[in-house]
Order: sequence, then C-alpha cells, then structure tokens
Amino acid sequence: MGTDRTSDGFSTRAIHAGQDADPATGATVVPIYATSTFTQESPGQHKGYEYSRSGNPTRAALETALAALEGGERALAFASGLAATTAVLSTLKPGDEVAAAADLYGGTFRLLERVFKPWGLVPRYTEETGVEGFAAIVTPATRLVWIETPTNPLLQILDIAAIARLAHDRGAVLAVDNTFASPYLQTPIALGADLVVHSTTKYLGGHSDVIGGAVIGRRDLLDPIAFYQNAAGGVPGPFDSWLVLRGIKTLAVRMERHCANARALAQWLVEQPQVERVYYPGLPDHPNHEVARRQMRDFGGMISVRLKGGAAAAQRMLTRTRLFSLAESLGGVESLIGHPATMTHASIPAAIRAARGVDDGLVRLSVGIEDVEDLREDLDQAIS
Repeated sequence: MGTDRTSDGFSTRAIHAGQDADPATGATVVPIYATSTFTQESPGQHKGYEYSRSGNPTRAALETALAALEGGERALAFASGLAATTAVLSTLKPGDEVAAAADLYGGTFRLLERVFKPWGLVPRYTEETGVEGFAAIVTPATRLVWIETPTNPLLQILDIAAIARLAHDRGAVLAVDNTFASPYLQTPIALGADLVVHSTTKYLGGHSDVIGGAVIGRRDLLDPIAFYQNAAGGVPGPFDSWLVLRGIKTLAVRMERHCANARALAQWLVEQPQVERVYYPGLPDHPNHEVARRQMRDFGGMISVRLKGGAAAAQRMLTRTRLFSLAESLGGVESLIGHPATMTHASIPAAIRAARGVDDGLVRLSVGIEDVEDLREDLDQAIS
C-alpha cells in the first residue's frame, strides 16, 4: 500500500510512506479498516485481503511506513513489543544459542530465561559492551545475537557495525532492539544489522495510548516471522495500527525535543550535589560517548540516575515529582519516572539485577517534550 519513498527525507517518509490517499474515497488519512473479514468475488478471488489476522489495510500501511523508516525490505506489526520479540525467537530451534548483552529489558530476559530456555533455547550473556564480550560468548551453535542500544536501563551504547561483522563472521543473525533510539536517531540495518525490533508503544506511537510492536528486515528473514505472525495471531488491531501511524508522522519533531530536553537535564543533574552518577550517552564522559556520536543522530530522551542517598533517596525522588509521572513505559510526550528494580526489570532475580547495577537506588527518566525549565524545577524539588 503506497508508493515507494526510500529516497525521500525522514519526515517525508514518516508522513507519506504507505499513506497515499484512500483509493475508494480519497481520504487523505489512512482509514481505520474496522473489519474482521473481507467479501470475496468468488472462492480465492479477493482484493488482497481475506481476514484481518492475516492482513488488514491499516496494518499494511503501518508496516510499509515502518519498513521505509528503518530501511528494511519488509516490516511486520505485532500486538506488543514482546509479541514481536517472541516472533523472532520462535524462528529458532531447541539447542540454538542466543548471545545477548547483560543489560537487557526485563521482559526480554524473562522471555529468554522462563519461556524459551525451558523449551530448549540456550541464552548466553556478556557484561562487556565491546565486541570482545560477544566474541567470548558466540559459539558454533549461536544462531542469533540480540542487542539493545541504548540499553535498558543503564544506557550503554553497543557498536552495531562491529557486532554485525562478528555475528556474520560466525554465521549468526544480528537483531537490534531499536526502541530507545527510534529510527529517527538510529537505523541499525544501515549499520549491518539483519533485523530491527521495536516496541511501537514507545517513541513511534509517542503518546502513551497504544501497545504495539514491530520487526523490520530483509524479506528472506521476515518470511518465517510472517508465517508465525499469521499462525500465532499476535497482531495489532486496525485502531492500534492507526494510532502508531499517527504518532509516526510527528516522530522527528518529537525526538528533537526529547533529545534537547534530556541533554539539558543530564547536564544539570551532573552538577547536583545529591547525584552520584548520571547515565546518559550524550555526556562526554559516558564510556560509549564516541560510539553514540558515530552511529546516532542525537543521544535520545532517556536518562538514568543514581543518587548519593541510595535506595532511600531514590524512593523520595520517585514519590515527590509532580510533572514526571511515576509509571511504567517510556517515549511518550509526557515525562515519566520509573524504578527499574520494581517495575521494568522486576522479573530479573534480585541478585542478578544488583550484580548488573540495576539495584534499588537506580531511577530511570523518560524525558518528555514539556518546557525544560518546568522539568528541571520538578526534579530540583524532588531531590532537594
């Protein structure tokens, strides 16, 4: 659905890819095709759609737009980011190994350890952010290398191009969870990745009003995932697809504001006497700052903070903000504050969490697009 727009600029693709005027009515905005089934002219003779689990025009428009933004041959939309992750992992076989960075979204860790490991998958993790860490855990049985960058919640930056070369040299596929960056800040496929995964709930949707996921990549790798999408049925409805499409139209302008606000707040937080450490790849002293500069357009809207007062100080901060809402998720226009140890990463055993630096003293900020002076005042009164 829609004209190929791969040569257009980012915002042009975000607004137009897959979103031509509706041929039936001329509607400028892609309609919400709220139908479960499609009338056929005769058995097997239809207009490209049969049943909305298998395909829906609104979802097809979203998938076309996502492929255009990430530079993939094809995209598949799912009911959630975890549904998209599950679809990728379901293409593997018992005995296959997955190599992953240790700093990992708790839901992905839970899938690997509690769903797919009992089934026969073998996950391996590295604490090192450099390619050397992956070289140490990739074996002849490794079929998939899975990374996030920036990572959740410690905002580590992994060198996509270097890890892609390693994965391909070892006969593995590289999948990159690009949720924290969004395709506006980073396009992993252009850096050598094979698959890109998103929770479209976050920056792509951008308004905290929809749950969704996506996988983007080469057509030959997407074919078995497309089979799983239809066979397992974890697809988004047409209204959810439409909401993500609407969010994508303003992705570029939103990300510019998210990044500007986060950069200003990170620089301010570093100077506060109550703060022990700020995790933000845009800070010059971030250990992966140069990699981030090389592979990202900007440094993102996520910040993690460790206060000098430890868990008690974190608890006070979490319960005293007025504009930063204490809530799960990220990437919406409104600012959120979260506690990874009890929220996004609660599914990881406490000892493993603590060893990885995700303890009770860590606070994660999703910086929204409000006036930055108001956000700074809110954080100031919360940590004072």
